[in-house]
Formats: sequence, structure tokens, C-alpha cells
Amino acid sequence: MPDYTLEQAHGGLVAGVDEVGRGPLAGPVVAAAVIFSSGVPGVLAERLDDSKKLKPAVRQQLYDILHGTPDILIGVGAASVTEIEQHNILRASWIAMQRAVARLPRPPELVLVDGNAAPRFGCPAQCVVGGDAISLSISAASVVAKVIRDRLMTRLSLRWPSYGWERNAGYGTPIHRAALEADGVSPHHRLAFGTVRRIVQASIPRFSPPSTEQPSC
Repeated sequence: MPDYTLEQAHGGLVAGVDEVGRGPLAGPVVAAAVIFSSGVPGVLAERLDDSKKLKPAVRQQLYDILHGTPDILIGVGAASVTEIEQHNILRASWIAMQRAVARLPRPPELVLVDGNAAPRFGCPAQCVVGGDAISLSISAASVVAKVIRDRLMTRLSLRWPSYGWERNAGYGTPIHRAALEADGVSPHHRLAFGTVRRIVQASIPRFSPPSTEQPSC
């Protein structure tokens, strides 16, 4: 379970940062930054964890508590599908992280980033591999980013229902892949991803040249 050791060791305003959505075939990548400016409320310290390990209802409850606690500072950023195509998914994830930190109500003195590499934030950063299971600030950020991105994909599914985004959040499930084969891509698909290209190319009928035989009378 995550704890507050890394944040307490620094002693100042420490932001935990995490992103959600590097693996899906569609949709933006979303990042969140969270600062516990007055310590971690007990209910959060007991229940926060890597968002992937939490049931949707629990994530939603934690999200509501995080947003309903005045001393918890939250910033959210995203990078669009266009930016993913332009920069690649890693750099787009960094753009989303930078935007999340920039949108915090107060600038942090240290940023804890889930992973083994980090962009520049204008302050020191520390990479924490598996950080969403180690740092409460990072796990809080993972919950915020996950809830927001899932909501976004559910809204997009109303316009593009065949892909099942309200259930798979854009990941390459059998339903999503079957819809890609049948319906092709939407404006929200990541065409730079090899999986998307392969599925779409495989579903395009091969071109048959017109017959050169003369029609019989």
C-alpha cells in the first residue's frame, strides 16, 4: 500500500503526478497532479492505491473526497490524439503531466513522477517506478486521472457507440477491435499506433483490377 514517506522526507509542497491512457488505441492521454498541502486525511491514507487495483465505485468515492477537501490541490492536463501523433505517446504523456502541474493552484517544490523518466516542470522532479503503489500523492493523481479519462471516453462513446469505449476506455478489447475491422477508424483513434494500422489495413478489401476480357455478345 502507498504511504507518505517520500513526501514527508522532503517537507515542502510535493506534488504526485501520474498519467492514464498510454496504452489505449483511442482517446487522449490524461494526467493529474495532487498536493496534500496539510497532510493526508485518514480515510484517503487507508483507501488510496494504484487506480488500476480499485473498483470503479471506489475510485469515484475517492475522487469525490479528493475534490471535496479544500487543502488538497489538484491540477489536470491532457494531450490530444493529434499531439500523440505529432510527438509520440511518451512525449505526449509528458506534455499532459506538464500541463497538470502548471494548473495546480500553487506551484510545487518537488514533483514525484510515476515511472523512470520525467519532463521538466520548473522545479526538481523525482522518478518513482511503480509510484502509484508507493506514494499517496501519486496514487491520488492516478485516481483523478483515471476517473476523468473514463468519463471522457464514456462521453465519446455516445457519438461513436460501436467501439464500446464506455466499457473499455479505448483499450484494444475484442469488441473494440471488431468494430475497427467493421467500421474503420474514428477521429479519436491513434493512427500512429501499429495495432490500429494493422487492423484497418487488414479490413480493407484488396483492389481487383478490371477484367481485360471482351464482353460476349
